[in-house]
Amino acid sequence: MNISEIAQAAKSASIHLAAVTTNVKNNALVEITKALKQHSAEIVSANKEDLVTAEKDNLAGPLLKRLKFDEGKIAQTIAGIDSLIKLDDPVGKTITATELDESLELYKVSCPIGVIGVVFESRPDALVQISTLCLKSGNAVLLKGGSEAAKTNRILADVISEASEKAGLPKGWIQLLETRQDVAQMLAMDEYIDLVIPRGSNEFVRYIMENTNIPVLGHADGICHVYIDGDADLDMAVNITVDSKCQYVAVCNAAETLLVDNKIAEKFLPKTKAALEEKDVELRGCERTASIIDVKPTTEEDWSTEYLDYILSIKIVDGLDAAIEHINQYGSGHTDTIVTNDKEKADRFMALVDSANVFWNCSTRFSDGFRYGLGAEVGVSTNKIHARGPVGLEGLVIYKWKLLGNGQIVADYSGSNAKTFLHRRLEN
Repeated sequence: MNISEIAQAAKSASIHLAAVTTNVKNNALVEITKALKQHSAEIVSANKEDLVTAEKDNLAGPLLKRLKFDEGKIAQTIAGIDSLIKLDDPVGKTITATELDESLELYKVSCPIGVIGVVFESRPDALVQISTLCLKSGNAVLLKGGSEAAKTNRILADVISEASEKAGLPKGWIQLLETRQDVAQMLAMDEYIDLVIPRGSNEFVRYIMENTNIPVLGHADGICHVYIDGDADLDMAVNITVDSKCQYVAVCNAAETLLVDNKIAEKFLPKTKAALEEKDVELRGCERTASIIDVKPTTEEDWSTEYLDYILSIKIVDGLDAAIEHINQYGSGHTDTIVTNDKEKADRFMALVDSANVFWNCSTRFSDGFRYGLGAEVGVSTNKIHARGPVGLEGLVIYKWKLLGNGQIVADYSGSNAKTFLHRRLEN
């Protein structure tokens, strides 16, 4: 099929999928987990072929790490689907109910968005997460992964499609795009596609936004900050810094910049340097940082760079407001955390930092759909639209208004003898 036919098939499937019951959807998810287990050897074999090709093509280290999809990753992915099954169905929930007049009741009810196009990076597990979230939320999905994961993505899409359709889902609800040309054509399919979610570089996300009339939800860079306040517990601050940077460096919620209150810098920085160097982190710092510990000098570019690697930039700031100013100037609106024992400072930080996720005394790595209990995520949105932060099930539904009447007409509510509306809130 060409892209137009694929998009039309997805649109048709989305109409039927919107009415599929929770039991059928959950059973389809169960069948997908069984199929992933049954085909695990084939999936790992395909992934090894992708890895060999990627290494020959000199794919960057962080991307190679994302590309790997072994038995352990399959087990983690299945565990994520098991958690998704346990979550409430987000479709068909009454958000508000209002009695406009006697026997005239208005309901605001959640419903699927429709057809979602997702362009994502080299992580094959992202394909499974995205497709299963779309399934549970009643959306058809067009998927375009990185070419470096072509073989892995193909077998995963085939396994998911076959297992879910056998379980009763409409044919064509999941479709895999193969080329960049497919993506370019998809962006012109606003007649059939309701939302595009791009996951990639800043330039790529901007390209998507500038070349489609379809609404776009997503984020570009993940330039996340850890701010160590002058009232922070030093041991806690070191642990949070190391985890935020090192727990998994090749992801958008890993810290890229460490901001340190000048009041605590001389005590904190040597301890942190020792802990980070144990993890082989390259430290770059401002002039004030370099006067306390040995670091490479930072450039202006460092403050707005997403390293996705074992590199951390450090800046000493003159207190909370200076930290907030730096984050709002250079951050990407993704995730930022403050470490302090002062609740008022924490409240001020979380109120004034303009990011989708703002934390107090915990690692930036908690910014994740699965950890939030959202059933993994299709991506992270730094937009200020219907969904912000990790986009899980609730971010994949919109709503419709349902009005239940008994013969009422608008003419009865206009003119000199007009009836009046009650506008009485009903219990959901």
